[in-house]
Amino acid sequence: MNPIQWYPGHMAKAVRMMEDNLSLVDAVLCVLDARAPASSYNPRLTALAGGKPVLYVLNKGDLSDGGADRLLSVMKAGGKSAVKITANAPLYVRPLKEAMGALVAEKAKRCSEKGVVRPFRFLVAGIPNTGKSTLINLLAGGKKAAVGDKAGVTRAKQWVKCGNFELLDTPGVMPPSCENQTFARRLAYLGCLNDDILDFDGLALALLGELGKTYPMSLKERYGVENGDPLEMLDGLCARRGFVLRGNGFDRERGERALIDDLRKGKLGKICFDSAEDLAAAGLA
Repeated sequence: MNPIQWYPGHMAKAVRMMEDNLSLVDAVLCVLDARAPASSYNPRLTALAGGKPVLYVLNKGDLSDGGADRLLSVMKAGGKSAVKITANAPLYVRPLKEAMGALVAEKAKRCSEKGVVRPFRFLVAGIPNTGKSTLINLLAGGKKAAVGDKAGVTRAKQWVKCGNFELLDTPGVMPPSCENQTFARRLAYLGCLNDDILDFDGLALALLGELGKTYPMSLKERYGVENGDPLEMLDGLCARRGFVLRGNGFDRERGERALIDDLRKGKLGKICFDSAEDLAAAGLA
Protein backbone atom coordinates (compact mmCIF):
# COMPACT_ATOMS: atom_id res chain seq x y z
CA MET A 1 0.00 0.00 0.00
CA ASN A 2 1.05 3.61 -0.49
CA PRO A 3 3.03 5.38 2.27
CA ILE A 4 0.81 7.28 4.70
CA GLN A 5 1.50 10.96 5.40
CA TRP A 6 -0.90 13.52 6.83
CA TYR A 7 0.07 16.94 8.18
CA PRO A 8 -2.37 19.63 7.02
CA GLY A 9 -1.60 23.29 7.56
CA HIS A 10 -3.85 23.75 10.60
CA MET A 11 -1.62 21.34 12.55
CA ALA A 12 1.47 23.50 12.13
CA LYS A 13 -0.63 26.42 13.33
CA ALA A 14 -1.80 24.38 16.32
CA VAL A 15 1.80 23.61 17.33
CA ARG A 16 2.63 27.32 17.29
CA MET A 17 -0.43 28.00 19.42
CA MET A 18 0.69 25.41 21.98
CA GLU A 19 4.15 26.91 22.09
CA ASP A 20 2.62 30.35 22.71
CA ASN A 21 0.44 29.06 25.56
CA LEU A 22 2.84 26.68 27.27
CA SER A 23 3.95 29.30 29.79
CA LEU A 24 0.34 29.46 31.02
CA VAL A 25 0.08 25.79 32.02
CA ASP A 26 1.46 23.75 34.89
CA ALA A 27 1.42 20.33 33.25
CA VAL A 28 0.46 18.41 30.12
CA LEU A 29 -2.06 15.62 29.58
CA CYS A 30 -0.90 13.54 26.62
CA VAL A 31 -3.88 11.51 25.42
CA LEU A 32 -3.15 8.19 23.69
CA ASP A 33 -5.36 5.45 22.27
CA ALA A 34 -5.13 2.44 24.61
CA ARG A 35 -5.38 0.10 21.60
CA ALA A 36 -2.16 1.57 20.18
CA PRO A 37 -0.42 3.78 22.77
CA ALA A 38 2.96 3.74 21.02
CA SER A 39 1.48 4.31 17.57
CA SER A 40 -0.68 7.20 18.82
CA TYR A 41 2.19 9.00 20.55
CA ASN A 42 3.53 12.18 18.97
CA PRO A 43 6.88 12.89 20.71
CA ARG A 44 6.81 16.45 19.43
CA LEU A 45 3.92 17.25 21.76
CA THR A 46 5.73 16.21 24.92
CA ALA A 47 8.92 17.87 23.68
CA LEU A 48 6.89 21.09 23.72
CA ALA A 49 6.29 20.57 27.43
CA GLY A 50 9.95 21.16 28.22
CA GLY A 51 10.41 20.50 31.92
CA LYS A 52 6.70 20.51 32.77
CA PRO A 53 5.29 17.21 34.10
CA VAL A 54 3.37 14.99 31.69
CA LEU A 55 0.57 12.54 32.44
CA TYR A 56 0.03 9.94 29.72
CA VAL A 57 -3.67 9.08 29.50
CA LEU A 58 -4.44 5.82 27.71
CA ASN A 59 -8.01 6.48 26.61
CA LYS A 60 -10.61 4.11 25.08
CA GLY A 61 -9.65 1.46 27.61
CA ASP A 62 -13.00 -0.25 27.07
CA LEU A 63 -11.89 -1.14 23.53
CA SER A 64 -8.50 -2.55 24.58
CA ASP A 65 -7.57 -5.89 26.12
CA GLY A 66 -4.94 -6.91 28.67
CA GLY A 67 -2.19 -5.91 26.28
CA ALA A 68 -2.90 -2.26 27.10
CA ASP A 69 -2.61 -3.01 30.84
CA ARG A 70 0.79 -4.60 30.27
CA LEU A 71 1.97 -1.59 28.28
CA LEU A 72 0.70 0.72 31.03
CA SER A 73 2.82 -1.23 33.52
CA VAL A 74 5.86 -0.92 31.26
CA MET A 75 5.39 2.83 31.03
CA LYS A 76 5.08 3.19 34.79
CA ALA A 77 8.12 0.99 35.35
CA GLY A 78 10.02 3.34 33.05
CA GLY A 79 9.17 6.31 35.25
CA LYS A 80 6.22 7.66 33.27
CA SER A 81 3.09 8.98 34.99
CA ALA A 82 0.29 7.13 33.24
CA VAL A 83 -3.31 6.07 33.70
CA LYS A 84 -5.79 4.05 31.61
CA ILE A 85 -9.36 5.33 31.34
CA THR A 86 -12.52 5.31 29.26
CA ALA A 87 -13.39 8.97 28.84
CA ASN A 88 -17.11 8.42 28.25
CA ALA A 89 -17.51 6.52 31.55
CA PRO A 90 -18.03 8.68 34.69
CA LEU A 91 -16.39 6.14 37.00
CA TYR A 92 -13.00 7.24 35.65
CA VAL A 93 -13.36 10.85 36.86
CA ARG A 94 -11.90 10.11 40.28
CA PRO A 95 -8.79 8.12 39.22
CA LEU A 96 -8.04 10.64 36.50
CA LYS A 97 -8.32 13.61 38.88
CA GLU A 98 -6.18 11.79 41.42
CA ALA A 99 -3.48 11.18 38.82
CA MET A 100 -3.63 14.83 37.78
CA GLY A 101 -3.41 15.96 41.39
CA ALA A 102 -0.38 13.75 41.96
CA LEU A 103 1.28 15.26 38.90
CA VAL A 104 1.14 18.80 40.34
CA ALA A 105 1.34 17.87 44.03
CA GLU A 106 4.80 19.36 44.51
CA LYS A 107 3.79 22.64 42.90
CA ALA A 108 0.54 22.69 44.89
CA LYS A 109 2.52 22.30 48.10
CA ARG A 110 4.75 25.25 47.22
CA CYS A 111 1.72 27.39 46.42
CA SER A 112 0.08 26.41 49.70
CA GLU A 113 3.19 27.35 51.65
CA LYS A 114 3.10 30.79 50.03
CA GLY A 115 -0.64 31.18 50.65
CA VAL A 116 -1.38 31.15 46.91
CA VAL A 117 -4.77 29.76 45.91
CA ARG A 118 -5.34 29.19 42.19
CA PRO A 119 -6.50 26.48 39.78
CA PHE A 120 -3.82 24.38 38.12
CA ARG A 121 -3.77 24.46 34.36
CA PHE A 122 -3.24 21.51 32.04
CA LEU A 123 -2.64 21.51 28.31
CA VAL A 124 -4.51 18.57 26.76
CA ALA A 125 -2.60 17.30 23.74
CA GLY A 126 -2.59 14.32 21.43
CA ILE A 127 -3.02 13.19 17.86
CA PRO A 128 -6.51 13.42 16.27
CA ASN A 129 -9.40 11.26 17.49
CA THR A 130 -7.82 9.95 20.69
CA GLY A 131 -10.65 11.46 22.74
CA LYS A 132 -9.16 14.68 24.10
CA SER A 133 -12.47 16.57 24.01
CA THR A 134 -14.36 13.62 25.49
CA LEU A 135 -11.85 13.54 28.33
CA ILE A 136 -12.38 17.25 28.98
CA ASN A 137 -16.15 16.77 29.04
CA LEU A 138 -15.70 13.90 31.50
CA LEU A 139 -13.77 16.15 33.89
CA ALA A 140 -16.09 19.11 33.36
CA GLY A 141 -19.21 17.04 34.01
CA GLY A 142 -20.90 18.18 30.82
CA LYS A 143 -20.47 18.95 27.16
CA LYS A 144 -17.91 21.75 27.15
CA ALA A 145 -15.73 20.70 24.20
CA ALA A 146 -16.74 19.70 20.67
CA VAL A 147 -16.66 15.93 20.12
CA GLY A 148 -16.78 13.87 16.94
CA ASP A 149 -15.87 10.44 15.60
CA LYS A 150 -13.73 11.84 12.79
CA ALA A 151 -10.17 13.10 12.98
CA GLY A 152 -9.75 16.85 13.19
CA VAL A 153 -12.96 18.01 14.92
CA THR A 154 -11.16 20.45 17.24
CA ARG A 155 -9.52 23.23 15.21
CA ALA A 156 -8.97 25.97 17.81
CA LYS A 157 -7.92 26.25 21.44
CA GLN A 158 -10.47 26.58 24.23
CA TRP A 159 -10.12 26.85 28.02
CA VAL A 160 -12.48 24.73 30.12
CA LYS A 161 -12.89 25.01 33.90
CA CYS A 162 -13.06 21.68 35.74
CA GLY A 163 -13.23 22.28 39.50
CA ASN A 164 -9.69 22.84 40.75
CA PHE A 165 -8.29 22.49 37.25
CA GLU A 166 -8.42 24.47 34.03
CA LEU A 167 -7.88 22.57 30.80
CA LEU A 168 -6.67 23.92 27.47
CA ASP A 169 -8.22 21.83 24.70
CA THR A 170 -6.05 21.83 21.58
CA PRO A 171 -6.37 20.46 18.04
CA GLY A 172 -5.02 17.00 17.34
CA VAL A 173 -1.53 17.12 15.89
CA MET A 174 0.31 14.45 13.92
CA PRO A 175 4.09 14.32 13.52
CA PRO A 176 5.19 16.23 10.39
CA SER A 177 6.45 12.95 8.96
CA CYS A 178 5.12 9.42 9.62
CA GLU A 179 8.48 7.70 9.67
CA ASN A 180 7.15 4.49 11.21
CA GLN A 181 4.64 3.21 8.67
CA THR A 182 3.50 0.38 10.94
CA PHE A 183 2.39 2.99 13.45
CA ALA A 184 0.80 5.06 10.67
CA ARG A 185 -1.22 2.06 9.43
CA ARG A 186 -2.53 1.37 12.94
CA LEU A 187 -3.61 4.98 13.28
CA ALA A 188 -5.40 4.67 9.95
CA TYR A 189 -7.17 1.52 11.16
CA LEU A 190 -8.40 3.35 14.25
CA GLY A 191 -9.66 6.49 12.51
CA CYS A 192 -6.97 8.88 13.72
CA LEU A 193 -6.23 10.07 10.17
CA ASN A 194 -8.34 11.63 7.48
CA ASP A 195 -10.02 8.73 5.64
CA ASP A 196 -10.01 10.73 2.41
CA ILE A 197 -6.22 10.32 2.07
CA LEU A 198 -6.21 6.57 2.64
CA ASP A 199 -5.92 3.63 0.27
CA PHE A 200 -8.70 1.49 1.76
CA ASP A 201 -7.85 -1.49 -0.45
CA GLY A 202 -4.35 -1.77 0.92
CA LEU A 203 -5.41 -0.75 4.43
CA ALA A 204 -8.04 -3.44 4.77
CA LEU A 205 -5.71 -6.17 3.49
CA ALA A 206 -2.99 -5.00 5.89
CA LEU A 207 -5.48 -5.07 8.77
CA LEU A 208 -6.62 -8.58 7.90
CA GLY A 209 -2.99 -9.70 7.75
CA GLU A 210 -2.20 -8.18 11.14
CA LEU A 211 -5.35 -9.42 12.87
CA GLY A 212 -4.90 -12.86 11.34
CA LYS A 213 -1.61 -13.18 13.22
CA THR A 214 -2.58 -11.52 16.49
CA TYR A 215 -6.35 -11.94 16.85
CA PRO A 216 -7.37 -14.84 14.58
CA MET A 217 -10.33 -15.80 16.79
CA SER A 218 -11.82 -12.32 16.41
CA LEU A 219 -11.93 -12.78 12.64
CA LYS A 220 -13.24 -16.32 12.90
CA GLU A 221 -16.02 -15.40 15.31
CA ARG A 222 -17.09 -12.28 13.42
CA TYR A 223 -16.66 -13.40 9.81
CA GLY A 224 -16.01 -17.13 9.88
CA VAL A 225 -12.63 -16.75 8.18
CA GLU A 226 -9.35 -18.49 9.01
CA ASN A 227 -5.94 -16.83 8.97
CA GLY A 228 -4.42 -17.03 5.51
CA ASP A 229 -4.09 -14.96 2.37
CA PRO A 230 -5.63 -11.53 3.17
CA LEU A 231 -7.47 -11.31 -0.17
CA GLU A 232 -9.05 -14.72 0.40
CA MET A 233 -9.98 -13.63 3.91
CA LEU A 234 -11.63 -10.51 2.49
CA ASP A 235 -13.63 -12.61 0.05
CA GLY A 236 -14.69 -14.87 2.93
CA LEU A 237 -15.82 -11.80 4.86
CA CYS A 238 -17.86 -10.63 1.86
CA ALA A 239 -19.44 -14.04 1.48
CA ARG A 240 -20.37 -14.15 5.17
CA ARG A 241 -21.90 -10.67 5.12
CA GLY A 242 -23.62 -11.06 1.75
CA PHE A 243 -21.58 -8.40 -0.02
CA VAL A 244 -22.10 -9.77 -3.53
CA LEU A 245 -22.28 -7.86 -6.80
CA ARG A 246 -24.43 -8.62 -9.82
CA GLY A 247 -22.76 -11.55 -11.55
CA ASN A 248 -21.79 -13.09 -8.16
CA GLY A 249 -18.54 -11.16 -7.77
CA PHE A 250 -17.68 -9.95 -4.28
CA ASP A 251 -18.20 -6.31 -3.33
CA ARG A 252 -14.75 -5.96 -1.85
CA GLU A 253 -15.00 -2.21 -1.36
CA ARG A 254 -18.03 -2.68 0.86
CA GLY A 255 -16.27 -5.48 2.71
CA GLU A 256 -13.21 -3.31 3.34
CA ARG A 257 -15.31 -0.50 4.77
CA ALA A 258 -17.28 -2.91 6.96
CA LEU A 259 -14.10 -4.45 8.35
CA ILE A 260 -12.57 -1.12 9.33
CA ASP A 261 -15.87 0.17 10.69
CA ASP A 262 -16.26 -2.96 12.82
CA LEU A 263 -12.79 -2.49 14.25
CA ARG A 264 -13.37 1.16 15.12
CA LYS A 265 -16.69 0.39 16.83
CA GLY A 266 -15.26 -2.47 18.89
CA LYS A 267 -17.23 -5.16 17.08
CA LEU A 268 -14.10 -7.29 16.68
CA GLY A 269 -13.66 -7.42 20.44
CA LYS A 270 -11.03 -5.85 22.68
CA ILE A 271 -7.71 -5.30 20.91
CA CYS A 272 -4.24 -3.89 21.48
CA PHE A 273 -2.02 -3.59 18.43
CA ASP A 274 1.20 -2.38 20.08
CA SER A 275 3.88 -4.28 21.98
CA ALA A 276 6.53 -3.42 24.55
CA GLU A 277 9.01 -3.24 21.67
CA ASP A 278 6.78 -0.63 20.02
CA LEU A 279 6.77 1.39 23.26
CA ALA A 280 10.56 1.32 23.29
CA ALA A 281 10.70 2.40 19.64
CA ALA A 282 8.37 5.30 20.43
CA GLY A 283 10.43 6.37 23.45
CA LEU A 284 7.74 5.53 26.00
CA ALA A 285 9.34 2.54 27.72
